[in-house]
Amino acid sequence: MQRLEHLDKHLVDELARAARETVRDELREQARGQRRRAALYAGSGAAALYAGAAVSLAVGLALDLVLPGWAAALITAVALGTLAYVLRGAARPTASGAVPAQATAPGGRSVPVPPAPSAPPTVGVPPRPESDPDTPHHRA
Repeated sequence: MQRLEHLDKHLVDELARAARETVRDELREQARGQRRRAALYAGSGAAALYAGAAVSLAVGLALDLVLPGWAAALITAVALGTLAYVLRGAARPTASGAVPAQATAPGGRSVPVPPAPSAPPTVGVPPRPESDPDTPHHRA
C-alpha cells in the first residue's frame, strides 16, 4: 500500500511539474508578443512626437515671415497649450462622475441611458418623523 502512495505522490509531482512548465511556456510566449506590441506602440509614439515638433516648428517659421521671431514662438506655444488643454478635457471623465446621456451599444448605435435618481430608494424604510428643533430628543 505504501508503494502505491509513493507512486501516487510521484505521479502528482510529475503532473504538477508538467503543468507548471506548460503554463510558464504559454505565459512566456504571450509576454513576448506583448513586448513586441509595446515596443511598436512606443516607436509610434516617439515618431508622432517628432512629427508634432516638426509641425509646430513649421508653424512658427511660417509666422516668423510676417511677425517677429518672439511673437511667432509665443503664438505657436499658446496654440499648442490650448490644444493640449482641449485634448486633456476630452480625455477626462465627467467631473461629477455622472453617466453621459448617450451610451454606445455593441453595434455602434447610441442608446439612451436613464438618469440616476437624486435620492436613495426608500422601499421598506419607515419615514422619519419630523422633529421640532426646540424639543429635546430622547432615545427609547
